Amino acid sequence: MPEPRLLLADRVAQLYGQLPIGAAATLLIVVISVYALRRSDQSWIVYGWSSVALAITTARLLLWWNYQRSTRTVEQAQRWMRWLTLGAIANGLIWGLLASLFFELMTEHEHLFIVLVLGGVMVGGIAMYASSWFLFAAYGAPIVLPFTYGLATHDDVLVRGVAILIPLFYAVSVGVAYRLDQLFLAGFRTQRAYRQLNAECAALNQRLAQQLQEIAVARGQVEASGRKLALFVERSPVAVFELDPQGRALNVNPAAEHLLGFAASELSGRPVAELLFAPEQAAELLARWRQMLRARQPVMPLRQTTRRRDGHEIVCEWSLTPLVNAEGRVISVIAQGRDITQQLEAERLKQEFTSTLSHELRTPLTAVLGALQLVNSGAVGSPDAEVRELTQIAERNSQRLLELINDVLDLEKVEAGKLPVELQAMPLEELVRESLTLNRAYGERFGVRFAMSDELPSALVHADRRRVLQVMTNLLSNAAKFSPEGATVEVTLQDQGSHLRVGVHDRGPGIPHGFHARIFSRFAQADMSLTREKGGTGLGLAICKRLVELMGGRIGFSARAGGGTTFWFELPKHAAAVP
Repeated sequence: MPEPRLLLADRVAQLYGQLPIGAAATLLIVVISVYALRRSDQSWIVYGWSSVALAITTARLLLWWNYQRSTRTVEQAQRWMRWLTLGAIANGLIWGLLASLFFELMTEHEHLFIVLVLGGVMVGGIAMYASSWFLFAAYGAPIVLPFTYGLATHDDVLVRGVAILIPLFYAVSVGVAYRLDQLFLAGFRTQRAYRQLNAECAALNQRLAQQLQEIAVARGQVEASGRKLALFVERSPVAVFELDPQGRALNVNPAAEHLLGFAASELSGRPVAELLFAPEQAAELLARWRQMLRARQPVMPLRQTTRRRDGHEIVCEWSLTPLVNAEGRVISVIAQGRDITQQLEAERLKQEFTSTLSHELRTPLTAVLGALQLVNSGAVGSPDAEVRELTQIAERNSQRLLELINDVLDLEKVEAGKLPVELQAMPLEELVRESLTLNRAYGERFGVRFAMSDELPSALVHADRRRVLQVMTNLLSNAAKFSPEGATVEVTLQDQGSHLRVGVHDRGPGIPHGFHARIFSRFAQADMSLTREKGGTGLGLAICKRLVELMGGRIGFSARAGGGTTFWFELPKHAAAVP
């Protein structure tokens, strides 16, 4: 809201606050004047004048009463100021009537009394209307004009000379009132600024109190979280270290003491790497440590051979998490480690057992399968229908068991890093066409036809021929098994810039949403009833994923518009083929 309107409201409030005092002073002077002039020959004029004065003063008091009962908004200040101006003019008319009615009719002693009264009310008006020089001017004009006229028309030359001084006195009084008005305005501005500052301080104190309360709540939550975290670290079965940026131990939990055989006092303040790792590991660990501090990103997992206090070596999996403050500075690093020695040994034994068992099973199973194939081919005679049905069932299940064993062996070789992969430049288009030819008979077995898109990009990829054919065989066999009879499985080849993408699009039932995360896991099969009917080990996609990753590519799937699924894999182009 504009400042002049606010200052006007303050000015009006101050003037109305003075109004009862002015009315009381007016009544007092009127009573004194009536008492002093009561014995004059014109007493009836005195009483008539006093009645008018009493009526005007009563009206001014009623105006004050209504102002006190009003809402006194800033918007109404102008209206109240106008009423106040009328009241000031009416108040001045009281004394103007005194000068005009009595001065010519009174004696010289009474003239002196009237002059003193008029001078007093003029001076008192300065105090009464000090916050508005305009109101004082409106109040004084009805007094000065009749009085000046009465003096100017007097017979005495000296009295007429005094008539010249009265307007000068009025002008000086207005000047004094103007100066007081400016002082009041400055005071109103200061008062307004103080109120605003006080309101802002109150609001600031309220916000501060609220923030302090929030800080207290947050502090309680932080303390509770700190106690929970400390309890978690203390009871955690995982070894936990708090390290400074130089790698010195600040805090160690009991699990770390138990795992490594060092007491917390032995580790505190000492570089942990020197105690737990061999010197030949120091260079690699130092490089990883500096990289972590620069990137301010966690490092996980980090498998390292770790020395216990008794000199025994164990394999631990470590994770490093830097704690960064608001300024972006690493204040400490949380290192967590767990002993995976027994886990690695169990995995090694499992792999050895699986590999040995698979080899031991494959040899007799191959002989059994060969014998069943001889019987079913009629090479050793023609069995009756019931025997032939049983031998055919035995042959199919033996074949499925042999495929499972071969898949398990392949997967174990991939995970053990023993599956040879020979990467060389080769045209992917030819490999895709060859895979369709090799698997055509398999598709016809399920009443499914394989078809390629008309135009295929001819570019070289960096891959292993045998492994690409193995991936294609797995994807095509899955598409054939899960597509409806009479459907067409489409195969596409797309140029992705630095990679070529092969897509196998089937019209099967699709993959349930809850199974998406496990589709490339071991023995993952979404619909077990359909799998038992169509056959399959649940290892094909897991093998495909690992083979594609060994060749530097990636594999995935997506839902196909209109139903079905698209399985795709990408292989990197040969350097000569990348534009």
